Amino acid sequence: MRSLIGIVLLLVFAILRPEIASALDKVDPYICPTKAQGSGLDCFLEAVPQTYTMCRHIKSIEIIEFGMTGAQEGVHGAKTESCIDKHKFSIARPFQAALREAARSKEEVQGLHQLFAAWLESLGNLVPGPNETYPGYRERVMQPYRDFEERSLAIRALAEATPKPAAAPAAKRKKSGP
Repeated sequence: MRSLIGIVLLLVFAILRPEIASALDKVDPYICPTKAQGSGLDCFLEAVPQTYTMCRHIKSIEIIEFGMTGAQEGVHGAKTESCIDKHKFSIARPFQAALREAARSKEEVQGLHQLFAAWLESLGNLVPGPNETYPGYRERVMQPYRDFEERSLAIRALAEATPKPAAAPAAKRKKSGP
């Protein structure tokens, strides 16, 4: 399963070259509801918990419909799987834009990759465990929000600490002779 995720992500990133990924105006407003007009970093940091919430809600509906044990039986988990696949693609553009903005800081880029990996893992952990109780499940699927927040704060701190490139000095005009 993880190797399939890696292959899919590799294909997504191969298709979305940097010049395409900078167009945040093409990002679905449901992915970055308040930050779509902001920076790529702002949009990505908002998209992580937003997309996780969408898929968590779908899994909750499956649990309500089919129970804890039946939520993955047969095709019952298909809605959640579809949500996860959809958002792997929808978050790619903000992720690429954030990586480009963070390119000057190795630590910031590493933090973005770690947040993305934590997000992927959290989505994969939406499936209830065998013999898991609903209160235990609810607590477990709420834990990623704390992790996302901590990682996002650390990334923002790195972004604020990274010096921005200085503006190039204006070229001096040559005096035109008589």
